Amino acid sequence: MAKAAESIVDVLGAGGVKRAYTVPGESFLGMLDGLEQSPDIQLISTRHESGASFMAEADAKMTGSPALVMATRGVGAANLAIGVHTAQQDSTPMVVILGQVESEFIGREGFQEVDLTAFYGPITKLAVTATRGDRLPELVANGLRVARSGRPGPVMIAVPADLFEDEVGVVAAATSLKVASSPLMAPSISSEAVVRALELLRGASRPVLIEGGGARNSRAELIELSERFGIGVYSSFRRQDGFPNDHPNYLGHLGLGTPDVRLTALRKADLVLVLGARLSEVTTQSYTLPAATSKIIQVDIDAAVLGAIVPTDLSIVSDCTLALRGILEASKDFSTTRSWIAEHESYISWSSDGDTVLKDTEGVDPADVIGEMMRILPADAVIANDAGNFAAFLHRYWRYRAPKSQLAPTSGAMGYAVPAAIGGGFAAPDRCVVGLAGDGGFLMTGMELETAVRYNIPITVVAFSNGIYGTIAMHQAHYKKRLAGVDIGRVDLAGFARSLGAESVRVDAIADFGEALSAAVNSGKVNLIEVRTEPDLISPGKRLSEILRA
Repeated sequence: MAKAAESIVDVLGAGGVKRAYTVPGESFLGMLDGLEQSPDIQLISTRHESGASFMAEADAKMTGSPALVMATRGVGAANLAIGVHTAQQDSTPMVVILGQVESEFIGREGFQEVDLTAFYGPITKLAVTATRGDRLPELVANGLRVARSGRPGPVMIAVPADLFEDEVGVVAAATSLKVASSPLMAPSISSEAVVRALELLRGASRPVLIEGGGARNSRAELIELSERFGIGVYSSFRRQDGFPNDHPNYLGHLGLGTPDVRLTALRKADLVLVLGARLSEVTTQSYTLPAATSKIIQVDIDAAVLGAIVPTDLSIVSDCTLALRGILEASKDFSTTRSWIAEHESYISWSSDGDTVLKDTEGVDPADVIGEMMRILPADAVIANDAGNFAAFLHRYWRYRAPKSQLAPTSGAMGYAVPAAIGGGFAAPDRCVVGLAGDGGFLMTGMELETAVRYNIPITVVAFSNGIYGTIAMHQAHYKKRLAGVDIGRVDLAGFARSLGAESVRVDAIADFGEALSAAVNSGKVNLIEVRTEPDLISPGKRLSEILRA
């Protein structure tokens, strides 16, 4: 016999969980104690539940294995929710354990009580409340299975505080361990689907491909397919690391504000192969692409995704890697001379020109910052980016060359970059990890630098400080022609970082940035580089003042 909390920890370890992120709470004391004693799972105490959930999401995104995140009752659960929603939209496996009020108080509006199943149901794959402590290992094992299967995502298990101390039988514990550790077999492509896919691919004259998160582990197969059939490749929104951006078949990123010229190949494609992408609002450019004239092959492990946004000519329920291998194996005799070099060179020119119209005024040009990052950072550096208009410069000027080198929330959640960089640092301690944030996003979760210092996770954060919520200001300028509520006080971000134990420096001229970045990433310490930018440069090539006057 063992306590339920101890048995849960064993099940999580068997299921591949390596780290547990939390702000400790009194409603899951047994879990905290069990994790602290575990030789397999590292317990990580953070400064805020939103930081904990972002760290867990980034960790799982890097490793492909579920991370654990925990919080207490209604208050902790509310703070945690932003990262859980991020995991849902990014299809990231995550196990959420929430302490609940004691069993005898449920439904009586006990201290901090919220109906956690109802609260988390819309933002998870599975949301349940435990009613028996002896079945907790079973619930957790099933939660791990659901989080990893099909289209991955978060699961939530709410546990009344008293159940963690219940006893679990030996047979029940052993059965749960077996369920948690059993490998999941992904569906593979059928022979009929291979034949039909080859017919469409061989008959296409201008085929393009949209790669999404479901193809993140299919890099080698994507490259081989693209080269064999002469397919131009687009990245879906914030999935730019799935295909090397310097490959001659790469056409660009389907992100926010993508110029029409970058979309020409997709508009004119006679065949579009959609691999592991759910065709979100941003990727489809507000649901206008792919064009109605294009034939569509869509491959996804989740049948519910297929044809949900765009009608398909061929829907394939399969793991993307297995589907690509099946098609490649059956097409060894095929080759083409089709070239996308002209379109690729146009993309390279656009992502290198640095023409952002702020060469003659005060402030550092973010385009120049990204250019220095490209020059200094290793090709496999992991870049974690926040929400905000500064990210437009990153998405345009940074070229992702290595797999699993982008941590970016498709939900557009603010406050992501700093904790995500920390989660990435835990998951990949041998990689250079750099977080990029605006001052708005940084001020939401920047206190997590203390977590990085305490656990010796040597990340570097570049914070663009312009004193304004730039994205909202730009929208207000476009649609209202005046601004409201977008000012941010000029905080000494570098001084704040120093108070948390990090190294820091403020940069007011691009001439000083390269040296600061080199010193930071080679220091083996936590660093913040505050870059003062001009708020009038609202995005590449656009001034806020000009939009207001237009």
